[in-house]
Amino acid sequence: MTNTFPDISLSTDRLVLRPLEDDDVPALTEMMNDELVGAWTSVPQPFTQEAARTWVSEHAPTERTEGRGLDLAVTEFLTQRLVGVIQLGKTNWHVRSTEMSYIIAPWARGEGYASEAALTTAQWLLRDQKFERLELRTAADNTASQQVAQKIGCISEGVLRGACIARSRTEDGGWAEVRTDYIVWSLLPEDLEGVGEQYADTGGFTSYSDWN
Repeated sequence: MTNTFPDISLSTDRLVLRPLEDDDVPALTEMMNDELVGAWTSVPQPFTQEAARTWVSEHAPTERTEGRGLDLAVTEFLTQRLVGVIQLGKTNWHVRSTEMSYIIAPWARGEGYASEAALTTAQWLLRDQKFERLELRTAADNTASQQVAQKIGCISEGVLRGACIARSRTEDGGWAEVRTDYIVWSLLPEDLEGVGEQYADTGGFTSYSDWN
């Protein structure tokens, strides 16, 4: 029998992390067409509503039921608006390891939402689900994403040289691919010790321009 993630929702004082829904399609489409998302992810550009609908209705459910990963919408608790997406993928159930990525919408940056959502997911994964390793990969020049990794307690393990394809705008408004390095980060169960207390001591989640 294939191991799968449960169909769950997670919450903090400010956020609710839940499965993607059909009502998310317009906001998801807008978010994925953002310049920084285009630069630092492999999301097709332009990103259409049809692509968003396929993600919500086909890709995300299949990833979960076939045991490869989990896609969660990040929403504000008070407004219920979509502010980001957390993804788990490349899951190895024997090793109890998976890879995390996160995207925060341009209208929600600077609020510390990526750190909050990523830490909440990591705590659930490493404590409740008994995973032994969470991995993140950030492009070498994506400093905001690296700050999030550091904030939630990740340890930098090294560099995968030339392993990442980023994108930059061309003079004609198109996209050009740029090869760069990946920085590999990991989070183990013991790395979570003191991270929650650190946030409590500082009065909450520090604001960053969060994206990955």
